[in-house]
Amino acid sequence: MRALLLQQDAGQTLSSVSDISTDDLPEGNVVVDVDWSSLNYKDAMAITGTGKIIRQFPMVPGIDFAGRVSSSEDSRFSVGQQVILTGWGVGENHWGGLAEKARVKADWLVPLPEGLDSRHAMIIGTAGFTAMLCVMALEEGGVLPDSGKVIVSGASGGVGSTAITLLSTLGYDVVAISGRASNTKYLEQLGAKTVLSREEFSKEGRALDKQLWAGAIDTVGDHTLATLLSQTVYGGTVAACGLAGGYQLPTTVMPFILRNVRLQGVDSVMCPLHRRMDAWERLTQTLPASFYEQAATEISLEQAPAAAAAIMANTITGRTLVKVR
Repeated sequence: MRALLLQQDAGQTLSSVSDISTDDLPEGNVVVDVDWSSLNYKDAMAITGTGKIIRQFPMVPGIDFAGRVSSSEDSRFSVGQQVILTGWGVGENHWGGLAEKARVKADWLVPLPEGLDSRHAMIIGTAGFTAMLCVMALEEGGVLPDSGKVIVSGASGGVGSTAITLLSTLGYDVVAISGRASNTKYLEQLGAKTVLSREEFSKEGRALDKQLWAGAIDTVGDHTLATLLSQTVYGGTVAACGLAGGYQLPTTVMPFILRNVRLQGVDSVMCPLHRRMDAWERLTQTLPASFYEQAATEISLEQAPAAAAAIMANTITGRTLVKVR
């Protein structure tokens, strides 16, 4: 089978599309013929050797995939069944989706929802799945379309752009934070009514500021998250799902005590099956048909290393879809 294989030489991460044996696949009780995968920020870090995403080599990156079951030792999945995988450490400590086959645990898989094909499932991918979990967290925190403005950080990325589409489709008044002024029109097309500069949200601010946002979806962390917490209205909710800006939280307890702000952590891995299925069903029902064409750039397996470098350079907008077969 063909796979994008990462190896390490003298501390440097090297990537190449190689023919490898299916016998080399890691342990698991279901084998999937992978049709589509995608490139996320973690994939880009892994492929470019940034940070410590990969701790064991060789490794096949790709933190999500969609395809068809080719063999199964679990009664829940039959040969030919269409499935999706997001999260669970694939592409980081278990070989992932940027290969023609993947062997994984059955518990990690979700049946493809009715009305969704595998290509569209990967346009949504881990990023869109996480975005839906964030929207659900806001709803459960009492933030509804008539509650007030909702702001989304990291708006040009996969999670942020999908979150904007979901929120606007559901009737929310959406504000986007972007690091690139050139993306303003794109974000407005997705449904953002206002686009703000990232610079004003990435610097150190006050623990409490003007109450501006009924809710927020943060994909950045660090000072951006602290600023959003300081500007959330009394009783509002912030759903945080990313650490791109760092894992520190330079704030105080004041937003939580004096304004009763809720901070909801969203992790696409630590998510029970029933909630996974709910999120995928909501995605299938909510996303407009136009989303699938606006938000995706399609590439081949061979183009993945160059695309990963572009993601790290912040020159790619929206989702990057990988046609594996």
